[in-house]
Amino acid sequence: MQESSAPMSPDPAPVANHASAQADWQSKTLSDLVFANLQEQKIARRWKMGFRAAWLLFWVVILWQVLAHNAPTANITSPHTALVTIKGEIGDGADSSAENIVAAMRNALEDTGSQALVLLINSPGGSPVQAGIINDEIKRLKLLHNKPIYAVVEESCASAAYYIAAAADKIYVDKASIVGSIGVLMDGFGFTGLMDKLGVERRLMTAGENKGFLDPFSPQTEAQRKHAQAMLNQIHAQFIEVVRKGRGDRLKETPEMFSGLFWTGQQAVNLGLADELASFEQVARDVVKAEDVVDYSRRDNVAERLVKRFGAALGEGVWRAVRSSPPLR
Repeated sequence: MQESSAPMSPDPAPVANHASAQADWQSKTLSDLVFANLQEQKIARRWKMGFRAAWLLFWVVILWQVLAHNAPTANITSPHTALVTIKGEIGDGADSSAENIVAAMRNALEDTGSQALVLLINSPGGSPVQAGIINDEIKRLKLLHNKPIYAVVEESCASAAYYIAAAADKIYVDKASIVGSIGVLMDGFGFTGLMDKLGVERRLMTAGENKGFLDPFSPQTEAQRKHAQAMLNQIHAQFIEVVRKGRGDRLKETPEMFSGLFWTGQQAVNLGLADELASFEQVARDVVKAEDVVDYSRRDNVAERLVKRFGAALGEGVWRAVRSSPPLR
């Protein structure tokens, strides 16, 4: 007899163990992913907070530097020589701008201890407008405070720098200083001949026939040239009048004096454009008779320049945003 046997069913234990292991693996993987995500978020939050804190600290330091730089100084009562330096180009936005120089001169002369103000000049010139503002303020401050104002020249005192110095009570120079250049210029370039050779056509549209007369790619008419020359002559005449009034009888005029030429310090003394040969230290010691020097010069520090650039960039961004925004309906 044959014995029939029923099929054997698989043991459920290994299957259950495999399913449990797989579930544990999925749970652990999911837990690891969640934990890693939380860690990344935590790190990102820390970086964000740290960046914000650093940015805030940066602007606090910038603001502190600006406020400290522009804070009014306490009144200095001990006798001293007040110093204001005029270096580099004279122009709006420069260290030697009318805004900086005038503010420094006012602070210097308002202090009760300042015996005199010395303008230490080393400048090739610059804007006649800025120089004119400083010149007028020198004359006003001399009358207001009844204190002498001297100019001391280092390397050069030319053009607009001499425009300023002419208002001083006396001008002291080194024998090798460069002094003078009493004249006015307007420079530029003209490329019309080159454009003709290259076959380039200039398409300039203006409202007003003389609107583009300084355009280097357009020809200049004789009427436009005469108009520009008349303006230069007028500014030159103003310059000459300032020098004559400032120097008075000390000036020994020659035909070349107002031609734009410049001279050495020794020649300037001989011509009456300067008074004596002396350094700043000599003037403080022997003329003012106050060897202690207090520098009232104002210059934009790094913080102020950063703030100005940031402000300009912010203003440009706002303007672009306004221009790009859709019109109101």
